Amino acid sequence: MHSDISSSPSGAPERVSSFWDDPAKRSLVYQLITLMVVGFIGYYLFSNTIKNLHRQSIATGFHFLGKEASFEIGESLIGYSAASSYARALCVGILNTLKVAFIGTALTLFLGTLIGVARLSTNWLVSRLAAVYIEIFQDVPVLLQLFFWYAVFNDSLPAPRQALHPIPGVFLSNRGLVFGVLAHNPVYVYMGGAFLTACAGVYCLRWWAGKRQDKTGKTFPLLRSGAGILLGLPLFVWLCGGAPIAMNVPHLAGFNFSGGVTVSPEFTALLLGLVLYTAAFVAEIVRSGIQAVSKGQKEAAMSLGLKPWQTLNLVILPQSLRIIIPPVTSQMLNLTKNSSLAVAIGFPDFVSVVNTTINQTGQAIEGVAMIMTVYLVFSLLTSAFMNWYNGKIALVER
Repeated sequence: MHSDISSSPSGAPERVSSFWDDPAKRSLVYQLITLMVVGFIGYYLFSNTIKNLHRQSIATGFHFLGKEASFEIGESLIGYSAASSYARALCVGILNTLKVAFIGTALTLFLGTLIGVARLSTNWLVSRLAAVYIEIFQDVPVLLQLFFWYAVFNDSLPAPRQALHPIPGVFLSNRGLVFGVLAHNPVYVYMGGAFLTACAGVYCLRWWAGKRQDKTGKTFPLLRSGAGILLGLPLFVWLCGGAPIAMNVPHLAGFNFSGGVTVSPEFTALLLGLVLYTAAFVAEIVRSGIQAVSKGQKEAAMSLGLKPWQTLNLVILPQSLRIIIPPVTSQMLNLTKNSSLAVAIGFPDFVSVVNTTINQTGQAIEGVAMIMTVYLVFSLLTSAFMNWYNGKIALVER
């Protein structure tokens, strides 16, 4: 007598078997189980932490953000004093971190690309110098580089009264670099708006020039035209606004300088250390990306009569960007995260401000949670932008 389980009227064993034989469904079950386990562990840790905090009468929550901070911050992009709230102090820290990240990223991309191209130069001296730079700055830990540059700017420069005065309106001392700037005038706000408008105009002009070249084969002098628009429109607004030239010149007042703009030794050391360190890795990425492009592409460009700089700009770099962008994105994230080392040299970045807040309020868990959240947001936004750009330049197969 023969029995067949799969032929049972209900069909349940057969349905279960077919369900587990499907890799997609089986994977979904495993993910749900994993999510439940992780959620249970997270809930256990959270509830246990809250119980322990209540048992020790330690306050929790973010109510402290509205209280008076009662500490000064040396550098701030917005108005701040010791009477400001903790929330404003944290905003100052976030803006300082963003300042380092934006300026550092721009300088790193420029220097790294320059060194990477120089590494492939046919000039032996240029190539060797680029290789020496890469080896030195890659092998020295970034924290040691920060300490080195901070010592250079803080210990080797004279006091403000004996400050170096290379050109009028510029002073260099252990308090930083102080230089004169244009005095505040509403015209400069309109000039900024004009510059943004010019950028949008150049983008539209570039799009039109590309379409025109695809249809007719004729090139458009985009570089000269774009430079003229970017410089000419703000200059026109400046002239219409009365051409103000009043300067805010720094001068020695007591033991420090008053007026002008000051670039502190801490910010300079942090920026220089991060840029030089990260640019060494970006240079190797650029070099490998360029070398990954087939030599036949360069030979074809030369056969068309393109000059070396045209070959690099129009043929090699556009193709190598598909290889360069993903690892460069990681280096940009590393630069932003490494800016947290600023606490070691006294620059008031977000981590430094949060540490001071924790010491005064005792809200350690909330403080660490804010640090993790802010850097997570920075990383996600950077990755999202670079992924969008990578998708824009990707080759579309027909």
